[in-house]
Amino acid sequence: MTQATIKRALLSVSDKTGLAELGAALAARGVELVSTGGTARTLREAGLDVRDVSDLTGFPEMMDGRVKTLHPKVHGGLLALRDNDEHVAAMQAHDIGAIDLVVVNLYPFEATVAKGADRAEVIENIDIGGPSMVRSAAKNHGFVTILTDPADYATLVEEMDANVGATTQVFRARMAGKAYARTAAYDAAIANWFAFSPAASDEPTLFPDTLPLAFKRADTLRYGENPHQAAAIYVPQAVGTAGVPQAQQLQGKELSYNNLNDADAALELAAEFAGQDPAVVIVKHANPCGVAQGGSLLDAWNDALQCDSVSAFGGIVAVNTELDGATAEAIASIFTEVVIAPSVSAEAREIFARKKNLRLLECGALPNPRRPGLALKTIAGGVLIQSRDNGAVAEADLKVVTKREPTEQELKDCLFAWTVARHVKSNAIVYAKDGATAGIGAGQMNRRDSARIAAIKAREAAETYGWDVPRTQGSAVASDAFFPFADGLIAAAEAGATAVIQPGGSIRDDEVIAAADEAGLAMVFTGMRHFRH
Repeated sequence: MTQATIKRALLSVSDKTGLAELGAALAARGVELVSTGGTARTLREAGLDVRDVSDLTGFPEMMDGRVKTLHPKVHGGLLALRDNDEHVAAMQAHDIGAIDLVVVNLYPFEATVAKGADRAEVIENIDIGGPSMVRSAAKNHGFVTILTDPADYATLVEEMDANVGATTQVFRARMAGKAYARTAAYDAAIANWFAFSPAASDEPTLFPDTLPLAFKRADTLRYGENPHQAAAIYVPQAVGTAGVPQAQQLQGKELSYNNLNDADAALELAAEFAGQDPAVVIVKHANPCGVAQGGSLLDAWNDALQCDSVSAFGGIVAVNTELDGATAEAIASIFTEVVIAPSVSAEAREIFARKKNLRLLECGALPNPRRPGLALKTIAGGVLIQSRDNGAVAEADLKVVTKREPTEQELKDCLFAWTVARHVKSNAIVYAKDGATAGIGAGQMNRRDSARIAAIKAREAAETYGWDVPRTQGSAVASDAFFPFADGLIAAAEAGATAVIQPGGSIRDDEVIAAADEAGLAMVFTGMRHFRH
């Protein structure tokens, strides 16, 4: 059957957006309206004739509305095959009328959980009748049209007008698929609440036996990491933490896959400095290439840029405070793909407006870097899942393991370098001095090479800016994991580092500590590593 005429519609919605307009459009096209509770009341207030579902079933709503549509006269009217003689005979024998259109959106379970409601309120917002009607109508989409999204109301009316009050098989199948996706996401939200929420279970778990995931497509992208790859961005059905996908784009071209990935890396690192001195993060290919804090945002930008001005070309910039005009002018002086800030001043907006292609994002509050959550990575044949790396160390957690203790400034630089290193791809080595990165070595197969590459970048910066010595001289160096051999530490000492922060825990720790003592370095262990692959 290619077309199905709509003569009777059952409407039962929590979200009343567009309901009155849809009801009026259906009534104007001769469709009988059947409804429940608050939906019926809204339609009547709009001046429409509505038949109560209790009149259709001959059975009153009861138990605070928990039981109203779970009835053979509802589901028989939805599931009956109109071209099956036995089904038609059963409908006639039991006085079951056909229902041709179902308009349902579900109790706001996700929103109820998100607002921190208590267990009783959350339970009451688990919809039973709604999903049952949705699934029945979607299963029988050969004859029945199902709508679960107010955004589709206008399309339905257009479809009916184009087909003399009917819908096509193609439209019904598309709406059925969307309906099942909605009930799947809804069930996933409920299952995850039972698994993860202390309010739902005495023993919430991090890794349930089955982990249902539900995401909604926010946008399709021009392409993925490379032009031959297709891509899209999805967001959770109920967003808990806002990030780049929720930021307001103030100007610029469409965000690409790589823009989104790099902007996320920059924002997550900038968030480490929330509420602190102005900080600037410059990212290229998801790795920081310059990070600094300063007395002003402009000072921080200059120091961050000087770490690796070559890599900063075409990079992503994130800041931890309102973006001002002076800093915007400086950023605009080089080619920059994306700038993201909690807020952007009017002067900065005006300056960036001259760079039509630059994507400018305003994110509001920075995400909490210590928030819980899961990190997912697909592999052939499965998905790796781990808790987010939200670990952190403070000065009190550090253990001095060398003969010389670090100075107060060295400790500050150690912690700053450590903060940056946890956001650099392993093997990661970060030199820092006076609240700015001096050299960053990322993603190498051994730690010694990362230390040497970071030092090379520092020497190049000194040549570029005419410094007598690179900023690695007198710097602190952070290693995201322990030094398995002394060679990496020796390379850092040769670059001029005077203090080291690393997790410790190698079977050769004694050898590494001895090398540090011989070089006159101060070294502290964190007891925590930060691999990032």
